[in-house]
Amino acid sequence: MPNALGCIGLLGVLVIGTLWGAVQIKDGAAMEQPLLKPEIDGGWWQVAGNPDLGDYTTEKQQPVDFGIWQAADGTWQLWSCIRFTNCGGHTRLFHRWEGKHLTDTNWAPMGIATEADTSLGEQHGGLQAPHVVRVDATYYMFYGDFARICLATSDDGKIFRRVLNENGQPNLFSGPWENTRDPMTIRADNKYYCYYTGHTAIENRTAIGADFCRVSEDLRTWSHPHMVAFGGVAGRGPGSAECVHVVYREDVGLYYLFRTQSYGRDNVSTVYASPDPLNFGIDDDRYRVGTLPVAAPEIIINHEGQDYIAALLPNLHGIRVAKLRWVEVKR
Repeated sequence: MPNALGCIGLLGVLVIGTLWGAVQIKDGAAMEQPLLKPEIDGGWWQVAGNPDLGDYTTEKQQPVDFGIWQAADGTWQLWSCIRFTNCGGHTRLFHRWEGKHLTDTNWAPMGIATEADTSLGEQHGGLQAPHVVRVDATYYMFYGDFARICLATSDDGKIFRRVLNENGQPNLFSGPWENTRDPMTIRADNKYYCYYTGHTAIENRTAIGADFCRVSEDLRTWSHPHMVAFGGVAGRGPGSAECVHVVYREDVGLYYLFRTQSYGRDNVSTVYASPDPLNFGIDDDRYRVGTLPVAAPEIIINHEGQDYIAALLPNLHGIRVAKLRWVEVKR
């Protein structure tokens, strides 16, 4: 089985552009413009299921954090972290699917994409939640190895190779809390913002989770971590800030952040809108605009004039897609 990111595809297309509603927020207070929130528009269709992993297959395995994007040849790619497999260690590896059209159902399963490479410092079975941004003709993939955020690149959006640092490893950064994971990156103001999550234990040994961001001008050197979202009605637990996903709408100067609080049957993600890419509320819900009944959402912007959302199936046996629309929030 493949064991290198030399055979990995793009995970999680970067979504930057015009998607979100006309809302202005200043000093925590919304101005008198319409405030829009996302809403699922119609039914879902399934694009990926629970794959056959050969000797690694188990009855408990689950496709979880994933990315969806369009490769250079126009095909749609979907990669998911499959957890609770027989690969050993943390039980996680990447599997991929390919579709001709975003609106197609049941994309073709393409097999195991890659596994963690322990010779490069990655934790055994620890691959998590990659996400990709395209800069000019190069695709940059950020992914977690259960402790660090790592980097790989591609020319075609399908085949990736790890980018090794001066220590011969693919990691960019880790911390400040444990299990640094779920990276996604946007570009704004000629800088790159990499959002991710982590959790830690406080004095009474209760675990808490938060979303963080680091900033870079070159995708190699990153700033110190900024805590950008924590607590509030979305909760403070270790899984209260999962699968962070951020979109910037340039025309209104607002950043929108999704954070997932619950997987499975009661899946839910909270949505925030802020003028500051480094502040969506620390025990403060002033930027909260609503919730969606989804886990690990990925937004596809203006594909052939339509916005879409991809998310996990509630039974955690695959990934689904639906149209997305925007409705005004009543004040």
